[in-house]
Amino acid sequence: MAINLESISKEACIKAPKILLLGAEKIGKTSFGCGCHFEDGVKVEEGINDPVVISIKGEEGSDALKVAKFPISKTYEDVMQAIGALHQEDHEYKTAVLDSASALQSIIYDDVCSEFNVDNIRKVKGFRTGEAAVLNRWRALMGGFDALRNDKNMASIVISHIRIHKLKNPEGDDYDVYDLDIEMNDVNEMLKRWADVILFANTKVVINKDGEDSKFSKAKRVGKDITGGQRFLFTQKRPAHPGGGRDPYGQLPYELPLDWAAFEDAVANAIQ
Repeated sequence: MAINLESISKEACIKAPKILLLGAEKIGKTSFGCGCHFEDGVKVEEGINDPVVISIKGEEGSDALKVAKFPISKTYEDVMQAIGALHQEDHEYKTAVLDSASALQSIIYDDVCSEFNVDNIRKVKGFRTGEAAVLNRWRALMGGFDALRNDKNMASIVISHIRIHKLKNPEGDDYDVYDLDIEMNDVNEMLKRWADVILFANTKVVINKDGEDSKFSKAKRVGKDITGGQRFLFTQKRPAHPGGGRDPYGQLPYELPLDWAAFEDAVANAIQ
């Protein structure tokens, strides 16, 4: 394609989203990714976003859902073949769901170790050569999802578990935050930059003190769910967790039910 002044456009275009979803264990990340809708806590619909799931070995969250799914991916090549099939073959799926990035990182490490005949990526000869090979595989994965969006108008949802780590705060004291359960920070940040919207799934918890603090002892602190088991989707960044999105995904309410239909409605309202 020739690039010249006639190729410049001012047209606004909203493409199928690239979604990064992280959340607590068993909170319902896969159900959300697979387009489930709930009423009074009861699932009444599933697959309303026409998903197809790429499940990584060790993740069985979609097994009980009546949605399309590839055979379990046990290697990095399996994952890329699934993305390639979606790109090359005719189908009516609208959303590719990767479940999960946390499980995929081990498979990518194994693939790099196999290529260089080592048992740890840090043993690959050359300064950070193993880490660079890991990054290249993640880039290829994201490039595959980009191709699905550009050529097939497909959304992508990458699901991740969470970990807690200490954030180095240049403006004050360091503090704990939720983040992607991804070991390499370069991969972590690359996924965040790639995504159109970052969503955090969790419950609401308050801390109650059991007893009084004193000079010699501290009160026992107990976390309690204040919503009766409701699950929430947080769309904007806060000190405790990542979030945010590009327009219109940056205009969503901070708090939504963890429900695909509610998310779709919020996006439609933001676009209008």
